[in-house]
Amino acid sequence: MRCEIRLVRPEMLERFGMPGYQTPMAAGIDLVACLEAPLVLEPQAPAVLVPSGIAVHMADPRVAAMIYPRSGLAHKRGLVLGNAVAVIDPDYQGEVMVSAWNRNPPGDGRAITIEPGDRIAQMVFVPILRPEFAVVSSFSAASQRGQGGFGSTGVAAA
Repeated sequence: MRCEIRLVRPEMLERFGMPGYQTPMAAGIDLVACLEAPLVLEPQAPAVLVPSGIAVHMADPRVAAMIYPRSGLAHKRGLVLGNAVAVIDPDYQGEVMVSAWNRNPPGDGRAITIEPGDRIAQMVFVPILRPEFAVVSSFSAASQRGQGGFGSTGVAAA
């Protein structure tokens, strides 16, 4: 697969380095906070859009990019995405922005400071299936689960 990357903030990426895979088997590339100054996120304050400095163009309807929090930052510091997971459509050509949110409880004093150049999120490229829909009055086959929803399979290990 070929993915074009346009440097939206080349002067910052010169300073911080290009986003990239941190290990040979990493699933995603780390996105860099292209900020002029540190950004302080107070606990439970509204999410803030942090620029990544890049735009991507996949030009293939069978591929999308997903933005996820970085595990260590989320678990240890409480830095998560304001929208949980972001989808970058293959035809989107604007700057990739990271919705950053401090999930720590209010009043606990754990503000999160994002420094310019911090690796704050990861972008994973995934295959996309686009099925053709067929409207039916009933499904062609029954499943074992049927219409059982929330909690219908229980919680105990089998």
